[in-house]
Amino acid sequence: MLTAIVLSGSSLCIIGNLNRDLKPAALPAGDYLFADGETSVASVSETVGGGGANSAFAAAALGARVAFLGKVGADALGDRLERTLVRHGITARLARDPTQPTGTSIALTFTNGHRHFVSSLPNSESLAFDELDLAVLPQFRHLLRADIWFSEPMLYGGNQRLFHAARAAGLAVSIDLNWDPRWGRAGAAEIARRKEAVRAVLPLVTLAHGNVRELTEFTDAADLDTALRRLTGWGVEAVVVHLGERGAGYFCRGSLVVEPPATAKTRVNTTGTGDVLSVCMMLLHSQPAVPIPERLRLANQIVAEFIEGKRGLIPGIEA
Repeated sequence: MLTAIVLSGSSLCIIGNLNRDLKPAALPAGDYLFADGETSVASVSETVGGGGANSAFAAAALGARVAFLGKVGADALGDRLERTLVRHGITARLARDPTQPTGTSIALTFTNGHRHFVSSLPNSESLAFDELDLAVLPQFRHLLRADIWFSEPMLYGGNQRLFHAARAAGLAVSIDLNWDPRWGRAGAAEIARRKEAVRAVLPLVTLAHGNVRELTEFTDAADLDTALRRLTGWGVEAVVVHLGERGAGYFCRGSLVVEPPATAKTRVNTTGTGDVLSVCMMLLHSQPAVPIPERLRLANQIVAEFIEGKRGLIPGIEA
C-alpha cells in the first residue's frame, strides 16, 4: 500500500502569495453579518496565509525539498513570515519592498461549508518577474505558480517568461486555477482579458489544478466535462480536480479518473485542503510508475488526516 513516505525526496519550487491569515472559528451564515453589532466566536487564530505559502509548508512537512519565491514588505510581519519559512526548512527567496506592506487576509468559514476571504495583499499584487530569483530552478523538478490572478505584472507577461524559464530548466509546471477576485466584480471585457492572459500560457503547463466551480468559470463551460476538454484542448497536459465530497479526480487524454474521499472523523482544519491535495499530486508527478488511482487515494488520505488535525501542515507565524 502506498504511504506518505513515497513523497520524501521529491522537490517543488513555488511562486505565489505569502501573507498572514486571521482565521475565526466557523460562523453560522446569515444576514445578521451585515447588520451593526458584534459576533463572538470560540477562537481566532493567526497562521501563514496565501495559497503558495500553504503549499510550500505542506510540501516541506511531507518531506519534500522546497523553495518559495515571493514578495513581502520591508516590515516586521515580512520578517516573521521569512523566519517561519526558514524554520520549516524552506529555501526562502523573498523580494522586499518598502513601499508595499506585507498583506493580511481574514479567512471566514461558515458552518454550511462556504468560505469568504477579506484580503489586503499589496505585496503579492505588485510581484514582478524581475523580482524572482530563478537561479534556484535547476535544483527542482516541479514548479508551482500559485495565486495566479493576484499580480498583474505576472499575469500580463511575467508568467509566460517564468514558464519558459522553468521548462528550459527541465521542470514540470503546475498552475492553480483558483478563484479570480475580479470575477463577478469587474466588467466583462476585463474578465475576458484576464482569462485570455492565463489561457495563453497553457501550452507550457503540465498540470492545472482547481475545483469544479473554478474550472468551469475559467473555461466559460456549463459543466466539468466541457471544462476539462477545453483545458486540454488549450494545451494543458492533465488536470487535477478537487471534487470536495466526491473526492479527487485526474483528467488526461480524454479520461477522468475519480477516487472517493477518505473519511475524516472530525473537522479541525477547513481551509487549505485543496492546496494539500494538489501538493501531493505534484510531488507524485515525478513517479510515473505509480498508477493514477493510487496517487489519488494517497492524496485523499493525507487530506483527511489534515482535516482531522493529525497532520499539522500549515503553521502559525514565528514571533
